[in-house]
Amino acid sequence: MGSMSIWHWLIVLAIVALVFGTKKLGSIGRDLGSAVHGFKKAMSEGEAEEKSRQLKHEGQDAEFPESSKMGDPARDRKV
Repeated sequence: MGSMSIWHWLIVLAIVALVFGTKKLGSIGRDLGSAVHGFKKAMSEGEAEEKSRQLKHEGQDAEFPESSKMGDPARDRKV
């Protein structure tokens, strides 16, 4: 009795179709589909932008000041 059979689902679907109408359900489905499509497109564009940003930064060397307060550890080591 805990699970719903196919007949229960068909009755629920029929009631929902009667309450909202098939045109309204179609437009809701279309809107939901376009929202999912837009979300997937934004995610793929964001990933592509992140990859291009990472590639751009990998090609650049880090810039350090010429004279730093800390000396070279190999040079400062006393033997």
